[in-house]
Amino acid sequence: MTLKKNELRNMQESEINKNLVELGKELMKLRSQASRGTPPENPGRIRAIKRTVARMLTKLNSEKKFVNRTDKSEHKKIINKKGGAN
Repeated sequence: MTLKKNELRNMQESEINKNLVELGKELMKLRSQASRGTPPENPGRIRAIKRTVARMLTKLNSEKKFVNRTDKSEHKKIINKKGGAN
């Protein structure tokens, strides 16, 4: 399951987490096949799954950083209104 950028942008956090679990299981299955020496049906599938997982994790982390950044800016505004330090 590879995702396009538009599909990933429109996904909710719960959907991303669900897909991460599914992709993790599939990746584990493919890696075990490769370690046993059986020829994979699609050799590029492992690489595609790893990239998709990386994209999903990047999106989740960037959203968390954005939320933290906005929280900090709101905190600074409150402190400045009270006359505190920058």
